[in-house]
Amino acid sequence: MSAEANTMFGRSKQQPNRTGLSVGVAVALALVVSGGCTMIPTYERPAAPVADAYPAGEAVGEAASGAVAAADIGWRDFIGDARLQRLIELALNNNRDLRVAALGIEQYRAQYRIQRSVLFPTVDATGTLTRQEIPAGASIINRGFRLNQESISVGFTSYELDLFGRIRSLKEQALEQYFASEAARKSTQISLVAEITAQYLSLLANEELLRLTEETLATRQKSYDLTRRTVELGQASAQDLRQSETLLETAKASLARYTRQVAQDTNGLVVLIGSPLPADLPAAVPFSQQRFLADLPAGLPSDLLQRRPDIEQAEHVLKGANANIGAARAAFFPRISLTANLGTASSSLDGLFKSGSEAWTFTPQISLPIFNAGSNRAKLDVAKLQKEIEIAQYEKTIQTAFREVADALAARGTYDSQVAADEANLAASREYFRLAEARYTRGVDNFLIVLDAQRSLYAAEQTLINDRLARLTNLVTLYKVLGGGWNETTVSSAEEATQPGS
Repeated sequence: MSAEANTMFGRSKQQPNRTGLSVGVAVALALVVSGGCTMIPTYERPAAPVADAYPAGEAVGEAASGAVAAADIGWRDFIGDARLQRLIELALNNNRDLRVAALGIEQYRAQYRIQRSVLFPTVDATGTLTRQEIPAGASIINRGFRLNQESISVGFTSYELDLFGRIRSLKEQALEQYFASEAARKSTQISLVAEITAQYLSLLANEELLRLTEETLATRQKSYDLTRRTVELGQASAQDLRQSETLLETAKASLARYTRQVAQDTNGLVVLIGSPLPADLPAAVPFSQQRFLADLPAGLPSDLLQRRPDIEQAEHVLKGANANIGAARAAFFPRISLTANLGTASSSLDGLFKSGSEAWTFTPQISLPIFNAGSNRAKLDVAKLQKEIEIAQYEKTIQTAFREVADALAARGTYDSQVAADEANLAASREYFRLAEARYTRGVDNFLIVLDAQRSLYAAEQTLINDRLARLTNLVTLYKVLGGGWNETTVSSAEEATQPGS
């Protein structure tokens, strides 16, 4: 390379002055460590827009009391059926909705790590090799020459000094999104446990109704055959035969309906579990013997703020919107970015690390918003309005939770009485059917009375099964809306106090 070329590339024999670079790097590191400030508004939790206590009265009944809150009762302790416990265990391992929720947590965790990494400079090592032939016609010295340069440098590019907390505000928002995704997964699991339990109970109830319908169909078939023979003998009218036939065909229709519902309930259970039903499941507890823990203390509405994961999720989303205001405010202030490199450069590879080959650059840049047609003001307004929207969503979530708990408590207070009345009605219907058959056999009443008693008995049996299903399903719903279903085993107050983050 000619002397002119060396001069063009700044190759002087003097030692380079690195004072500017050293001061710049020192300033950057000091600002990184000091952390600066943020413009995030002070967060204050909105007041719960519900009453201080749940409604009381005859519908609710006496409040249940217990040392352990419903949310701390493990689902294995709430559910007594070993077959159902096994199904829930399978679902927690295989359900696709739960898998998506878990992957969502990992996604938001990675996004948080990405946002947090922006707080620190990205240091890169760069090596370059340049070969350039300059023809005489393009040279300012009217003769051709060749340029050779090799360089190696280490440094960072466009690193923003977070003096006003813009990046930290965005990091805080990403963190709250991560926390919200964790709460969403918890809510998904609680809903899954309740949904599987309700689906399983529906399957058992429809199997019980199917068995009842099969028995009823057999009884009505016998009645129809008997009536037809008596009509042929002239001892009964055609009206009796048609009435008996009506009951028979009604039972056949019910048989088809419950057969279909059992198949659909089984299919729904398979989807929730995420795999075919195993052949080695424990024996099921008969539907009439199903028992769930009924003593679920409701506590106070304020307890829902800590026990309901959907409320927790809504609050984290609100906190994220609050943090975003800090980022929007910081946009009004200057942004300072730094670019710095330190390395060595030479026209030949063997000269890269010789004395006098050192090279460095330090380029601070400041950007001050002067005019952007109101864009920053509009972005800040959007951030503030988004926070107001999230406040309304948070309050709505609390109101919905309050309503769900109040409704479930009201149902718990009435279903016991309703089922007891159904049992008494069934006993009376059985006695009515027995007396009707006896009077018909003695010739006191006609066969229509027997058919009416038979219809009443079947309806009473169906009503009892359906109301038992509604009562059990309501207990499951109450357990869910109080935040139960997250713990596998019951957590005592002492254990909860010793857990990290409690």
